[in-house]
Amino acid sequence: MKEKVILAYSGGLDTTAIIPWLHENYDYEVICCCIDCGQGEELDGLEERAKSCGATKLYIEDVVDEFCDEYIVPCVKANAIYENKYLLGTSMARPVIAKRLVEVARKEGAVAICHGATGKGNDQIRFELGIKALAPDLKIIAPWRDDKWGMDSREAEIEYCKAHGINLPFSADKSYSRDRNLWHISHEGLELEFPSEEPNYDHLLVLSQSPEKAPDEGEYVTMTFEAGVPKTLNGKEMKVSEIIAELNILGGKHGIGIIDIVENRVVGMKSRGVYETPGGTILMEAHQQLEELILDRDTYTLKKEMGNKFADLVYEGKWFTPKREAIQAFIDVTQKYVTGEVKFKLYKGNIIKAGTTSPYSLYNESLASFKTGDLYDHHDASGFINLFGLSCKVRAMKMAEVEGK
Repeated sequence: MKEKVILAYSGGLDTTAIIPWLHENYDYEVICCCIDCGQGEELDGLEERAKSCGATKLYIEDVVDEFCDEYIVPCVKANAIYENKYLLGTSMARPVIAKRLVEVARKEGAVAICHGATGKGNDQIRFELGIKALAPDLKIIAPWRDDKWGMDSREAEIEYCKAHGINLPFSADKSYSRDRNLWHISHEGLELEFPSEEPNYDHLLVLSQSPEKAPDEGEYVTMTFEAGVPKTLNGKEMKVSEIIAELNILGGKHGIGIIDIVENRVVGMKSRGVYETPGGTILMEAHQQLEELILDRDTYTLKKEMGNKFADLVYEGKWFTPKREAIQAFIDVTQKYVTGEVKFKLYKGNIIKAGTTSPYSLYNESLASFKTGDLYDHHDASGFINLFGLSCKVRAMKMAEVEGK
């Protein structure tokens, strides 16, 4: 019997060409595994396509709820945003994909896992760090870094498939490179390769419409959280995955969460892309609106720092590490009292506050007003300022003394 390889399969041109390539160059039995993180209709017809290309089996693994509960929610709790813009849609999905690929490999007794990520991107790092952390004994095959690959364009891949008797509905026409899951869809390529050019949003957008085309009337939305986890949307209790799906519809309708970013990839180059994250943008903003009412100043400040570190390690593919576990443990402690209700209005790309309440709110109307209350005496500020600014005053006195000589 042949040894088995598990191919991370999307049904796109790259992974379609990889199936006969693996047969030809490694003589493995190819078992395809498509991990469903919420790609929707992209999964239609995959089994027939995979088997027609030479795969003996196709697994379609539904991990949508696991993705939402175990990967998205920790990132929302952390307010993890890479380089102040990117909500980590692709990054968050890679560890759960790697985990399930390893599980299928163990089930099938495979000796290797193959992925179609290119040698220039971040995904090769994310997939391989995940696999190494969970199954260090498994071989990893990355065709785009393999000297035997020999294909450098869509045209070459299509010709390769034709030469192996595979006729599939792929064209050599130029199109965006996209990655989609329940949280977002990313777009790269075409005019986006030139930072000097404006994105063609009429051609590009999938989940959303531009703010200019959004309704002229705003729409109010209410959400509740318990310990940092979203629980209800407009009064209806839902799973996290259901809340995100509904927010995607609402956010897309109102042009929420469209970003154009030039980001710093792990491999050292800059990359320009457009991300649509309608539901995720709303969810992150709602969580932040509630959190700012509840966390004290010192905790809030440290949590922002930890959130940035969390975003970096997720972006770099270091999910299965002690560092991620430690930071997440800290984040979870900060979320103990992040419970309450957030109301906001969606309007032409904006999320506008409309009221936030929590039984654990640290906002005190008496303290915040300009009146003198029992908890705060304006006179106390004089001594505080004298001590708080003492180092500034001492330095100024010393400089005046030195300069006066």
